[in-house]
Amino acid sequence: MSSEQQLVAGNAHTPTGPTPGDTQMQAIIQSGYGSPEVLQFDRVARPEIADNEVLIRVQAAGLDRGTWHMMAGRPYLLRVMGFGFFGPKNPVPGIDVAGTVVAVGSAVTRFVAGDEVFGIAKGSFAEYTAALQDKLALKPPSLTFEQAAVVPVSAMTALQGLTDVGRLEAGQHVLIVGASGGVGSYAVQIAKALGAEVTGVASTPKLDLVRSLGADHVIDYTFEDFADGSHRYDLVLDIGGNRPLSRLRRALTPTGTVVIVGGEEGGKVTGGFGRSLRAPIVSLFVKQRLAMLANKERGSDLERLTPLIQSGAVVPSIDRTFSLAQVPDAMRHLMNGNARGKVAITL
Repeated sequence: MSSEQQLVAGNAHTPTGPTPGDTQMQAIIQSGYGSPEVLQFDRVARPEIADNEVLIRVQAAGLDRGTWHMMAGRPYLLRVMGFGFFGPKNPVPGIDVAGTVVAVGSAVTRFVAGDEVFGIAKGSFAEYTAALQDKLALKPPSLTFEQAAVVPVSAMTALQGLTDVGRLEAGQHVLIVGASGGVGSYAVQIAKALGAEVTGVASTPKLDLVRSLGADHVIDYTFEDFADGSHRYDLVLDIGGNRPLSRLRRALTPTGTVVIVGGEEGGKVTGGFGRSLRAPIVSLFVKQRLAMLANKERGSDLERLTPLIQSGAVVPSIDRTFSLAQVPDAMRHLMNGNARGKVAITL
């Protein structure tokens, strides 16, 4: 069934959908893997939706390291896992989205046209995108579209790392390595909201951001070693680095837990994922628990986050906002390591 056939009519609050007969939209297109130059601003066919999908008019999208991995096609393990060997299977990048539902599939029961939603989509760097209903939630009223668009992947990753894998309990001491980035900025806030004592690790220019997020303590990794043995933590959330497992263990209590969230700088083949694969094996031979996070894209997790957002305990931290045509520049900004918090794309 086409998108046009799914448009809900007769509702005064239904937003303007695709113009009948106009099947084109503006989007960022990626035909192959490489540097930001592979990201081109162009016009392409508007997506059609399956029975369990909704069509969203995109108001804003989020940019994170995962999108960089898909642009670069690295580590090569991603290509073998089915994302596309010579180029991405989906030519429109971007997965974080916030926007307005303009059409629903015949099996969709959770949303109707006019709903403002946020979540995970199939190519959000475009005027319209398709998304499975189970990967979406209603946008918290307190958030702008730009704020909502930078929540899904990073905040869900932080929540799952702390609770589902890390098994965080109130009163525990938590170390968040990479506290100023997209996932880290949410992890600090979520851990505090759940009653933990939080120490955030970041570079000198970003320490003020980590403090503003609510961290009880900060460590400047350019001058201090968080694993020097002076402090031990019940839970260490290591985000996007490639620190040796032995070093992370030195920061743990005798029965503490390390959760590895992604990895960088580990080579072209496996990237930092090699460390993630080794962690559960090492964990079999020590009292400490070393675990990797395989994050899941669930609308139910966004619903778990919504009360924290509505209460003000979790506030998206947006570093900069770029237009759709400026996505290559946004990617360069992210790659340079200058982002403090999240980067938003606005349409």
